[in-house]
Amino acid sequence: MSARPPAHRLLAAALAGLAALFAAWFVPDGHLVAALAVFVAPPLLLLAGVLRGSARARFWAGVLGLFWFSHGVMVAWSDPAERGYGWAEIVLALAAIGGASWTGLRARLRKAR
Repeated sequence: MSARPPAHRLLAAALAGLAALFAAWFVPDGHLVAALAVFVAPPLLLLAGVLRGSARARFWAGVLGLFWFSHGVMVAWSDPAERGYGWAEIVLALAAIGGASWTGLRARLRKAR
């Protein structure tokens, strides 16, 4: 079994970080089932797929990363009390997008030369 590329490890770490961030952020609000189903479960399910080596999971992690980035920007801009959570989400979403996209970008850049 070959080692995972660094981009896949970055993606896995970002997804785990997003799940932990969302659990810390939304679970204490008292809406446990909604927080787990809407915020915590998607990055965890994608993390399982990424760890199995699924290209489809990497694709969807990149797509949802765009949503998480937008959500983080909205929170960081509009809610001063939760600005730290918003910035953490922005950084983790950018890491997820970068990790999901790196393999394709690398192949495209090699082809351009």
